[in-house]
Amino acid sequence: MSATAPTTPERLVDRIPSLTGAQMLAELVPPRQFAEATLDSYRPDRDYPSQGAAIAAMRNFSAATKQGGGLLSRKKKPVAKPGVYLDGGFGVGKTHLLAALWHQMPGRKYFGTFIEYTALVGAVGYAQAVQLLKGASLVCIDEFELDDPGDTRLISRLLSELVGSGTKIAATSNTPPNALGEGRFAAQDFLREIDSLSAKFETIRIDGLDYRRRDTGAHAIAVEDAAAAVATVAGTVTLDSFDDVLKHLSGVHPSRYVKLIEGIDAIGLTGVHPFKNQTDALRFVAFVDRLYDAQVCIYAEGTLLDDVFPEDMLAGGYSKKYLRAVSRLIALTSNNK
Repeated sequence: MSATAPTTPERLVDRIPSLTGAQMLAELVPPRQFAEATLDSYRPDRDYPSQGAAIAAMRNFSAATKQGGGLLSRKKKPVAKPGVYLDGGFGVGKTHLLAALWHQMPGRKYFGTFIEYTALVGAVGYAQAVQLLKGASLVCIDEFELDDPGDTRLISRLLSELVGSGTKIAATSNTPPNALGEGRFAAQDFLREIDSLSAKFETIRIDGLDYRRRDTGAHAIAVEDAAAAVATVAGTVTLDSFDDVLKHLSGVHPSRYVKLIEGIDAIGLTGVHPFKNQTDALRFVAFVDRLYDAQVCIYAEGTLLDDVFPEDMLAGGYSKKYLRAVSRLIALTSNNK
């Protein structure tokens, strides 16, 4: 908080972001909050031994990848699979471990969400995307999406070409904590959808509680006056109505959301209300992901942000995305205390 003159807010809807293929490639690095992530800084929950085991598995994957075999090696060493998949619920540290692996690996490497890779292919074309990524030591894909069969097959084909050229792959996706089988079906879904690659992935299961809910409580935090709240924040802030933001997001490709919020320290939202259609809800989820990556605080008035997804949406086919957004909204609104 700043004791100086109040900050004059901008309007998010006045921002018209653009992003070239080269800029997309340059953005494929871990989010700001994981810029210093290491395997040593991961804090495993002692009540869930799989978290400690996940650290060991990631160390082994990294060591085996760096070591390699070599045609002249006299002593045969175990051949590590070229891919690793982190399977678990929200808030168990999968992205932290993925970023830590990225930092630990040598050479040219990339880190991005599933949607960022599909956007890169859309921007430069499949063949050019392969050429841009080929030769990388490691490609990390956070939040691997299984909702769109076309996109899933596209990325699976891309990964097959990269693995064939020697690139290692690491991926995560989310499973809701209340899913039947405690998330084991997420791994099965992932491996089924990338059937041509499934034998090349080692699955690492991570159990545990969502640390964001554990640390911040069960609900998002609302403010009585969003305009007054953002005015107290030092830095760049925006203030818009919830409906105006939803309308603006409909005209901006999700791959550009990262540029839409570039340099913003906090956003204010007025008139927050439950979603009436799934299209707006899914765009907002993608927007929240980018806000979370950049650790942009949210000051919202109206309906609590963890209550904006109706029960029928939470029980539907996109429940994983909505529950992930709820977890992140709780964290982003708690940052404004």
